[in-house]
Amino acid sequence: MNPYPRARRRLRGALVGIAATLVMFGLADLIARAFSPSAAPLLTLGQAIIPLAPPAAIKPVIALFGDNDKVVLVLSTGLGALVLGGLIGILALSHRRLATLFLLIAGLVPAVVIVLRPEANASDIVPTLIGLTLGIAVFVVLLRLGGSGEPGSDRRGAEHGSRTPEPLSRRRFFTLAGAFGAIGAVTIAAGQTVASLAQDAGAAVAQLVLPRPAKKAEPIPAKASTDVTGTAPFLTDPQDFYRIDTVLAPPVVDPEQWSLRIHGMVAEEVTLTMDELLDLPLEEHHITLTCVSNPVGGDLVGNATWLGYPVRELLKRARPSADADMVLSHSFDGFTASTPITALTDDRDSLLAVGMNGQALPPEHGFPARLVVPGLYGFVSATKWVTELEVTRFDEKTSYWTDRGWDAKAPILVASRIEVPKPLGKVSAGSLQVGGTAWAQRSGIDRVEVRLDDGEWTEADLAEEVTIDTWRQWRTDFAEVEPGSHTLTVRATDKDGTVQTAKRRDAIPNSATGHHHIQFRVE
Repeated sequence: MNPYPRARRRLRGALVGIAATLVMFGLADLIARAFSPSAAPLLTLGQAIIPLAPPAAIKPVIALFGDNDKVVLVLSTGLGALVLGGLIGILALSHRRLATLFLLIAGLVPAVVIVLRPEANASDIVPTLIGLTLGIAVFVVLLRLGGSGEPGSDRRGAEHGSRTPEPLSRRRFFTLAGAFGAIGAVTIAAGQTVASLAQDAGAAVAQLVLPRPAKKAEPIPAKASTDVTGTAPFLTDPQDFYRIDTVLAPPVVDPEQWSLRIHGMVAEEVTLTMDELLDLPLEEHHITLTCVSNPVGGDLVGNATWLGYPVRELLKRARPSADADMVLSHSFDGFTASTPITALTDDRDSLLAVGMNGQALPPEHGFPARLVVPGLYGFVSATKWVTELEVTRFDEKTSYWTDRGWDAKAPILVASRIEVPKPLGKVSAGSLQVGGTAWAQRSGIDRVEVRLDDGEWTEADLAEEVTIDTWRQWRTDFAEVEPGSHTLTVRATDKDGTVQTAKRRDAIPNSATGHHHIQFRVE
């Protein structure tokens, strides 16, 4: 008779599977640091999940976690692997060989995914195979030492003369299993996944020296800021700039190997290398970018000074067909975006950008080159790590997000948000200072109005406009606000007379809408 109650035996089995899984992924992740992000099984599995996720699942994740969604995905992937490992360990209590086979198959799944990735090298499979081998070894050893194999297995082994080790005591088993699990956890913490999510990719950026712009951006006047403490600065630091894309780790792209190919419905194909791009008369422009998933009042919006070359000049070289109405941009990682060709050929400052706020693009923001297109949401225009511009038609080609139900053209809507006071914040009684930002790229902000509680709309003071393609700060003051709970609501109007709608709607297919409305307390 087995000396351990059923629940205790199941716990032992689960711990065996979890410890083996931690060792398997941890060691593979650590070894992957000597290879590439494509060699890390956790990153690869998470990356494989992204294109399979339905929009109905993506939208709430982005709304809830913002640009931390990638960390959440990796943690969820790892948690799923641990749960599966635990279940396999429990199965081993009655079917050891079958459980070991299942663990082998589960460990080979990331290996297959790695091999199938277009940017992976054949050697990238090595870390996963080493981790899998050691993980299975830990699995077998813990099963034997834990005495948690098939019922009667110890007796049958003795009858056939095989040497089966005595089961460890409960304390020693938990200590050994915990030690293996700790080794796996530590190696994950030191491995490629954590390094990649921490944006540990600055070496390549240092190799790219940007030239002086042939056309500098207009100086930012002091009056572009309202000087309300707590409002976002006019220029967003790259570290604070939102990041929404379809990769878990920024691709490592060697600028010396990078090139841009312009093809499709063109009279002449064009290929541009990085050296050729940097030799062109580059331009600087202040441009605000906005994510279509930005909730009302959200922070998935940022403003930067971008350095690049006008896309319209590049398209002129290729001489697009008069029948073309779309440019399908391709990313190094396989992402595509469908941009109306008019947005890339009219007088707006659409750029093939290489710089951000005076420095080379950070890896997470598209190094070595990306698209920046004013007036369109990023999912149809702001392709990072761009490698191709395919001139085509909307009725012939679709893109990554339009295949998932989002709008094909996605013009940015007029929007505004309250930044001071903070939602549910507390302020002192007396006069109330309110501040925030508003944006309506391609038309510009004409007016911002704020309402306290259910009172009349009060027109806010606007900071000086820098360009119509950047956000604009605003402020207003209310005198003698009484103690208690209050609400604030904001709306903006662009220069075309379009008033920000109060109607609430979800982000799909083209941006969330509604007035930003907060509650706060005066004490």
